[in-house]
Amino acid sequence: MSGQSRRRVEPEYGEMGERLRIQRRRHGLSLRELASRVGISASLISQVETGRAAPSVGTLYALASELGVSLDELLFSARGTVALQDAGRAIDADMDPARSATPRLSSPMQPADARKHIRLASGVVWERLTTTSEPGTEFLFVTYEPGSASSADDAYQRHAGHEWGYVMSGFLSVTIGFDEYSLGPGDAISIDSMVPHRLVNRGPEPVFGVWFVLGRQASADDPESLGDPRSGTWGALHGSEG
Repeated sequence: MSGQSRRRVEPEYGEMGERLRIQRRRHGLSLRELASRVGISASLISQVETGRAAPSVGTLYALASELGVSLDELLFSARGTVALQDAGRAIDADMDPARSATPRLSSPMQPADARKHIRLASGVVWERLTTTSEPGTEFLFVTYEPGSASSADDAYQRHAGHEWGYVMSGFLSVTIGFDEYSLGPGDAISIDSMVPHRLVNRGPEPVFGVWFVLGRQASADDPESLGDPRSGTWGALHGSEG
């Protein structure tokens, strides 16, 4: 675990920002319109899109829900890029059969030193444990740095789906509704993600764990499953945007 804690994790804000911009334009939304819907400033969204700012966990949830995409799609997805590359190869093959190549198959193994990762403004690091984005699921190695939290002190989050967490080291406080739990090494938890919840590391050491989320992407035809990013369950996102 000490090797994991020493491994440097750099944010990939530029790629994430570009995906956010594409999704926003796909929905025909201006920066101001999207900002108004999720209750944050247009300048913050602009900074995220241009790779100059890291969003908080709560901000990511709000943006992903409003745009009807999964967090994995927004943060890590390379499916669109692969599809474009495959289309390019198909065109090349039509023009020159000699350039035709066997389609690439994703390896089932994800090497530890080659994970897709993102460091959020709230001091939380997510690393994808799958080689590609998996629709409807998120399998993550999560780091909560000392003092970090999934949302601001006076805010909780809720989103579609169900999540399971396993703490490998450190101590993580998890509040679900009105109940609070303290997870230590070897402890696990199951959360109905539609119930307001908040995760925080109040200790002096980082918390390392594994998180699996099923069905976080809500249906655009089911507004209730998205929650209201301006309601109390999302709370004051501004407090954790950094």
